[in-house]
Amino acid sequence: MSRWRRRETAAGEPLPPTRRNTEFLLLVFAVLVPVFAYANVGLARHGSIPPDTAKYGLGLGLLVLIAHILVRFFAPYADPVLLPIAALLNGLGLVLIYRLDLETPNVQAASSQLMWSAIGVILFAAVMIAVRDHRSLGKYAYLAAAVALFLMIVPVFFPAINGAKVWIRLGSFSLQPGEFAKIILVVFFASYLAGTRETLMMIGRRFCGVNLPRGRDLGPVLAVWLTSVGILVLERDLGTSVLYFGAFVVMLYVATARIGWILVGLILIALGAFVVGSAEPHVHSRVQNWMDPFASIHAGLGPGQLAQSLFCFAAGGLLGAGLGLGHSILVGFAAKSDFILATVGEELGLTGIAALLVLYALLVARGFRAGLTAPDAFGSLLAYGLSAVLAIQVFVVAGGVTALIPLTGMTMPFLAQGGSSVVTNWALIALLMKISDRGRRPLAPIEEPVPLPEEVRA
Repeated sequence: MSRWRRRETAAGEPLPPTRRNTEFLLLVFAVLVPVFAYANVGLARHGSIPPDTAKYGLGLGLLVLIAHILVRFFAPYADPVLLPIAALLNGLGLVLIYRLDLETPNVQAASSQLMWSAIGVILFAAVMIAVRDHRSLGKYAYLAAAVALFLMIVPVFFPAINGAKVWIRLGSFSLQPGEFAKIILVVFFASYLAGTRETLMMIGRRFCGVNLPRGRDLGPVLAVWLTSVGILVLERDLGTSVLYFGAFVVMLYVATARIGWILVGLILIALGAFVVGSAEPHVHSRVQNWMDPFASIHAGLGPGQLAQSLFCFAAGGLLGAGLGLGHSILVGFAAKSDFILATVGEELGLTGIAALLVLYALLVARGFRAGLTAPDAFGSLLAYGLSAVLAIQVFVVAGGVTALIPLTGMTMPFLAQGGSSVVTNWALIALLMKISDRGRRPLAPIEEPVPLPEEVRA
């Protein structure tokens, strides 16, 4: 119940603040920053503020205002930081795509990305209204598993795009089902682990000071691992495979507080990546490119995408060349999607990259906090899992474009071009806000929250 309807709890104590006014002020800031960035691009490129700056600001402001009003009514005690960070990242992403559109007048993406952002807010609203209690999602765990498996398999029957079979394309319409599957899979994982974590906490052998899990408990982990390897083989998509299995291992660790599961997970990820990376041509070419990004230059063929990305980061230096003044479009066709972080690195420099990563870190941290305050094991694991998905995706994308790890073809959440990605990430934020609302409500019934492992608490 919101504080403007009821000022006291049943026991006569004053209600804690809902922090919705704080959220509103942060949203104003989250809209103003992209608007000023949009105007700055126009000044840098044409010497004048774009004539549709006010229109852009009103459009973005209307979207976040609708989301804010829905939160006031359907999740009044939700974390006040989650929505503003998502809005700021989405707004900055639109500005970056618009800035790159200026280099490709025949291929415009900003308008379609704004449309997908609006659809994402609609899905955000649907989750806010339909999911009255996040615990109800646990009842559909095995249905969620079946739906997720279907979404993962369907792209196999469609032609590969840029070497990977992760898209469904019908004419001019395209969809990436794996983006939706990642949220649905986390729902299944949370439900499964909430019911079996006592069994999975059993200790097996001790190796090098680490308590390893029992052999009989490895079945579910191996099943998820084999599914991930199957995705890697059939869809040739390293990023999605790492994302699914990585999220499961993180949730498994949180549920059991056994570091042995992390060790098992890292071994299985490395084994699967090595085997498939050696045998599958598309994945192998990405590994080779990662090992020597400048091989094409030495061969006289010019720089490839990864080399161009590294040049962008080097050119950006500490403060960057200035928004709108870089040359990251030389990266090629993926400059607006996979490599959009290169634009940030060149035009905003190390300072801009650091600020952006801090925003993602805050988003993940507030998601973990929602897991800490959730009143039930399922809600805790769901919040941890959704936050882990965000964290892993950011790491995989940032690591790929900086040559820390092989490229995966995934997109930066909220920032990069990609309708499926931005829509599902808005749904993810809505679920996190519903969980945090339940945990922050006064007199919320406490069932059995998942304790953080001692290593994390320290």
